[in-house]
Amino acid sequence: MLTFTIGTFAIALNHLLLIGALALATLVGWRMARHGGENPESVLFSLFLLGMLAARVGFVLAYWTHYHDDLWQIIDLRDGGFLAWPGVIVLLLGAVLWCWRRPALRRPLGAGVGSGLLFWLLASFSLTIYDQGTRLPEIALRNAKGETVQLSDYQGGPLVINLWATWCPPCRREMPVLEEAQQQRPDLTFLFVNQAESMQSVSTFLETQGLSLSNVLFDGSGRLGQAVGSMALPTTLFYSNEGRLLGSHLGELSEASLARALENFATPNPAAPATSSRKLPCPASATC
Repeated sequence: MLTFTIGTFAIALNHLLLIGALALATLVGWRMARHGGENPESVLFSLFLLGMLAARVGFVLAYWTHYHDDLWQIIDLRDGGFLAWPGVIVLLLGAVLWCWRRPALRRPLGAGVGSGLLFWLLASFSLTIYDQGTRLPEIALRNAKGETVQLSDYQGGPLVINLWATWCPPCRREMPVLEEAQQQRPDLTFLFVNQAESMQSVSTFLETQGLSLSNVLFDGSGRLGQAVGSMALPTTLFYSNEGRLLGSHLGELSEASLARALENFATPNPAAPATSSRKLPCPASATC
């Protein structure tokens, strides 16, 4: 399960865990302050923002080659580009500094930060273990010729599956990034699974946008999103050769966030020719 959904509202579970950790830290700190000390609510919120800023800066520095040509992307947080460990380190250092300067905060702030971090670490670890235990769903889809293909037909090599729709603005923005990755990584199979749209509308969109995508598939009832537990678009899933989920990304992919996600797969040796022992169904944009 990748999202928590109520009606038409969907939020990524990892985002929900962050909010839950902050809420728990605030509650624990407030309860401790009632028994003596200063309420750390405002400090906890400041530490949370400071940690998120450090996590973003750490990510940008780690993937600077993808940002230096377009500096505006640095402040575009929609790509979800954050590194956890710089954020945690800065948050802890900030908490120590606050406790040193304001002794009345020590017990409430320490208890709040400790409980929030422990909850977030354990919950995130459990969610990761659960997600990585899931397998490639057994679902029938259609290609651009109207033929029925099984998702499992593509198993046997690393898979990148993108759930998208033409009416979805972040889906449209990330398409050129995915198109370039498909061309640069022939060792990976990219599947573009459109959600509940007609073949004609998708074909028109790809033509007007000048996009050349292989393996465009159609999920008329949105069953794949339901099967993987994500009702948000875009969703990108990364599967191993054996069909085991390695990772996922909810929301728009930038060059940097996609590069990080593709670290799940080993980079092929450019001197070695690409080989594959599996026969894939005919790509939607090709003539077989």
